[in-house]
Amino acid sequence: MEWKKCYLDVILVPLGFCICMGYHIWLWHRVRTQPLTTIIGTNARGRRFWVSAMMKDNDKKNILAVQTLRNTIMGSTLMATTSILLCSGLAAVISSTYSIKKPLNDAVYGAHGEFMVALKYVTLLLVLLFSFLCHSLSIRFINQVNFLINCPPDTSNGVVTPEYVSELLERGFTLNTAGNRLFYAALPLLLWIFGPVLVFLCSVTMVPVLYNLDFVFAAEKKKLGTENGNCEDCGSV
Repeated sequence: MEWKKCYLDVILVPLGFCICMGYHIWLWHRVRTQPLTTIIGTNARGRRFWVSAMMKDNDKKNILAVQTLRNTIMGSTLMATTSILLCSGLAAVISSTYSIKKPLNDAVYGAHGEFMVALKYVTLLLVLLFSFLCHSLSIRFINQVNFLINCPPDTSNGVVTPEYVSELLERGFTLNTAGNRLFYAALPLLLWIFGPVLVFLCSVTMVPVLYNLDFVFAAEKKKLGTENGNCEDCGSV
């Protein structure tokens, strides 16, 4: 009898999770093997050139570098604050004596017992906490870059090099990306409160949306045009 109540949760929720994980594993493989076909790899290469240019002409571009990094820190701070506020709200709901599952008992599919409701909220809470952690670490690395990017290379005895600063900046942006993806993953988990069917539908919908945001289609079209010997199409992209 218990299986009949929760079989949708057991099947659809892990299936939606596996779809999202499979997409991100494939995206990670593309970033490692063909970085210029992805937004992440293209932006990473551009940031390395940017750090090198800022440190090479530091006397004229130091203010620009600090302002750019400050804007990045503000974005990470906003996401970290949002994540921890949502965590606080969820913690208040979990510790509340009011049973919020009662209005949803007849409105959702799947299991909605005490254990399942607790599992939904605790899972959502953990995802948002990890998102907050990633954004906090991202702010830490970008703050370090904020100081080191203004360090003249000729006075650092070869320790603070553009390559070292670029590596710190990439760690910060990698953590920022991970925090954003965890925040996005909180949306299907939030819909899990209303049933596992919405979790699966949201996970399936998110994959094509993220695909269009993660890949550089102009680069793929240019590569295809080069292979076909049609360079006129490449210039019109």
